[in-house]
Amino acid sequence: MQAIEPNELLRHLRHLTETIGVRLAGSPGEARAADYVAAEFERTGARVWREAFPVQRREVHEQQLQLFYDGAWHDHGCSLFANAPGTDGAWVEAPLVFFEGATGYQEKDLGPRLGGRIVLHLGCHIESRENYRRLVAAPPVGVLMVDTRYPGAVPLADAIFPAYVASCGAVTSLNVAYLDAWRWRERGATRARFRVVGGPRPAESQNVVAELPGSDPAAGVLLLGGHHDTQADSVGADDNGSATAGLLALARVLGPLPRRRTIRLISFGAEEQLSVGSAAYVRRHRAELARDGRFIFNFDSFGSLLGWNTLSGNGPAELDALLPPYFERHGQYVRREHGLLPYADHFPFVAAGVPGLTLMRPNCAGGRFFHHRPDDDLSRVSPEVMAALLNAVADFTADMAAAESLPFSVRIPAAEQGPLAAFWADLFGGWDPR
Repeated sequence: MQAIEPNELLRHLRHLTETIGVRLAGSPGEARAADYVAAEFERTGARVWREAFPVQRREVHEQQLQLFYDGAWHDHGCSLFANAPGTDGAWVEAPLVFFEGATGYQEKDLGPRLGGRIVLHLGCHIESRENYRRLVAAPPVGVLMVDTRYPGAVPLADAIFPAYVASCGAVTSLNVAYLDAWRWRERGATRARFRVVGGPRPAESQNVVAELPGSDPAAGVLLLGGHHDTQADSVGADDNGSATAGLLALARVLGPLPRRRTIRLISFGAEEQLSVGSAAYVRRHRAELARDGRFIFNFDSFGSLLGWNTLSGNGPAELDALLPPYFERHGQYVRREHGLLPYADHFPFVAAGVPGLTLMRPNCAGGRFFHHRPDDDLSRVSPEVMAALLNAVADFTADMAAAESLPFSVRIPAAEQGPLAAFWADLFGGWDPR
């Protein structure tokens, strides 16, 4: 098998980050990324098609935030969450209240403290639909979200989960920098005001699928995945240009090989709003996946210049012993992280019963210090590390595609199935989110 080379990956990364740039779900930039992926897939000789699905595109023209402390108003940076409404350019002002998300939801009634106020929410994600419902129902005038994973000076970009918005509604929610929030507390900030021109707009995203047919249709399908969209104001070299470049390189080297099993590579749209594209694919193909799906290997932010390799997801124990030697042969080592990770594109497949893992490369305890920031550029990634990891996955995939029988069971451990179903229902809305 021909090796994947760093220069090939760098060519793709440059096109994604420098020629296209920001690739927000439903935007022209994301559409250009999908066009590029489809064209490059077609160059490998794969059978290529696209599957469109609706999204809410984040379209923001202006956003301003001011806090009152030390007897004056002060300007600070902010980033409107995808799926959260703007203010039609009008200023919204209210008293500021600090709310500790990790413990605050123990209060029996949030209304008296949060209602009519701007809430500084310590914690960027509300990972419980009931907690989110209670917050929105308080109701606050707006929410300033603080990402506690990354204590930095730059507001990150993120999204309110679409299923939560559909079932509970939304208020204007802005991401703010952790160190700004610290200063506001330290200086005794009492009021906040903001204005946003823009907000969510109906749009369309798409998954791009490339299929390398196997000789035996009954042998099933092996899936490789990753997303091509980014967060707001980020060119996403690592998140997730690394995976997009990787899928294109894998299609090229795997295409000419003989195989019994079909290999299907999927570049997902709208992952950054919580795996909207992969969930749409799984809902559309659920019966086929139950019949033919054998395993999905997903890639997400695995190119960090400095860091360590992790494999997260759900599947049979045999994979934990099977995979490490493939990486070791290419000078790489991986740490298997067990438990549920519902924030990557393998998860909808796992919810449908297909074993799946995501390869990531964190560089700090919270993930990657440049997570969802404008500086997630080419300086953050190592094409050499990416090439080594991809060559390991290429070897594994080629062997599994050619094997007479798979050396692992195609099932989700019984102990994980209940929690998986609960996460799928709460975060994604279940199998019929309408």
